[in-house]
Amino acid sequence: MGYELRVERDAPLAYAELASVSATAGFELRGSHEAGEIVARHGDSVHQIAIWSGRLFGQPGSDWQVAQLALLTDLMGARLVGEDGEAYGLRNGVVEQINGSSTYEFGKLEEIIAAGPTEWSA
Repeated sequence: MGYELRVERDAPLAYAELASVSATAGFELRGSHEAGEIVARHGDSVHQIAIWSGRLFGQPGSDWQVAQLALLTDLMGARLVGEDGEAYGLRNGVVEQINGSSTYEFGKLEEIIAAGPTEWSA
């Protein structure tokens, strides 16, 4: 099991809203209102972005997956939070991680999405 990023927001996330936002963003929601996954395509491949089980979370293995999660979270008006309390998001088209007073920029959203899901090395 990898590092988990969870989607948090003040109002509970309804499955119908998740389906609507996912479709708007170009993602596919598979499964049911009880359990499923959100996937995104890159080329001919399908990649898991998030898991739904009454709550929404992801275990990214690439900057591409972090960027996709940040985009989905932004469209829902939610926060993307890591296990250590750091936040991930979009600001002026840039995917970033904020931890206390430190900010790390992954890069421009459109460039990360175009580059595709290159797995992080161990």
